Amino acid sequence: MFIVTTQLAVETEATPDKEKMKRREILEKKKAIGEIIRAASAFDNDHLSAFPTFCHYHRNGLSVYLKSGRGDKLSSQLKQYIQNLLKINMEGPYGSDWPAEEKVKRKEMVAPEACYIFAREAPDAVTNRSDELVEGERNTHVVDDGGPIVGFVHYRFTIEEAIPVLYVYELQLEPRVQGKGLGKFLMQLMELIACKSCMGAVVLTVQKANLSAMDFYRSKLRYSISAVSPSRVHPLIGLEQKYEILCKAFDHEAKEVLEQQVN
Repeated sequence: MFIVTTQLAVETEATPDKEKMKRREILEKKKAIGEIIRAASAFDNDHLSAFPTFCHYHRNGLSVYLKSGRGDKLSSQLKQYIQNLLKINMEGPYGSDWPAEEKVKRKEMVAPEACYIFAREAPDAVTNRSDELVEGERNTHVVDDGGPIVGFVHYRFTIEEAIPVLYVYELQLEPRVQGKGLGKFLMQLMELIACKSCMGAVVLTVQKANLSAMDFYRSKLRYSISAVSPSRVHPLIGLEQKYEILCKAFDHEAKEVLEQQVN
């Protein structure tokens, strides 16, 4: 009995040290993740510059080049363009929820932490199809001295379940350039930027009513319904939600936490 009691006493005395060490590890991990997010989100960080081969896209009759941007640096014309394209593409999937959602998106798009990749049509491509431009298209889409913008990605670096992730807030393309591989090209770029920035996954939200987008991410890009999506957190309640959270994880921990599966 004396030996057992002594062992218990030793274990009891050791427990506070173990708990203290565990708390220290948690704090150190949290600090390290915060530093990763800050480094990735640095305002002088042009993520596109690390991938020069992704600065241009010439496929399927489409010729565009990419440029980076930040939410707090958008011109009034760019803001208007983003708002217009969001309404064109998203008013249908959101339905009656769109007016309220539009207000949220207007605030999100101009936040300092909002990172952008803009796809601009190459000037020679515009010249070659000048006869096809509908009345007023040139004035509507040429927002500055660059080529006409035909789409954009809005993304941010954030934390999901203690995992640093690149969150794609928006991937929007004009209807006339959809179906030509540009969306897949831009998402591949997002995944490269995420890995380069030490993110554990790419995460995004898709409206269930947006069937084409859901098929694009699930079937073509192999994204999974995340463990943090309402349909997996609370299946019965999740049925009432109009969206799913999708993800593609890159490492063991991210897969285990965000996908709850290890390949």
